[in-house]
Amino acid sequence: MQQKKVLKEFKRPLHIRWSDLDPNGHVRHSVYYDFAAQLRTELFGANNIKVEEMTKMGIGPILFEEKATFKRELHFGDNLQMVAAVIGLRKDYSRFAFIHEIWRGETLCATVEVLGAWINLRERKLTAPPAEFIAKFEHFPLHADFQWMPEKQQNKS
Repeated sequence: MQQKKVLKEFKRPLHIRWSDLDPNGHVRHSVYYDFAAQLRTELFGANNIKVEEMTKMGIGPILFEEKATFKRELHFGDNLQMVAAVIGLRKDYSRFAFIHEIWRGETLCATVEVLGAWINLRERKLTAPPAEFIAKFEHFPLHADFQWMPEKQQNKS
């Protein structure tokens, strides 16, 4: 079996705020999704893809699915790192999947996976991004479990 390799890593420190906690002292479930969205936004920015640039290109990301898996409890004051990587893509880059991992040292505490696509903001239809966007997106880190996603299925009538 061939060893998969992460081409590069996008990691940021993660700080739990008092407002992230529920009355039981747990991080509220919806906060995990907010953490992931923030990290993806930073990943795009680090690769010179700004929200304003996407708007000018007439495209924007949409999500079909978000899934959080909670493995270990997070505590206020924990020393945490959050890592983001692409785990799936269609070859035309029209669909994407990201995985976000929250680590405390060597312990994986949680993951957030998202599945999405690009929408043409003018036509309100799903689309593949333009070539200049893909050129930047190609520099995103790939997860060790990265796989190309299946192409669009043709309707059989």
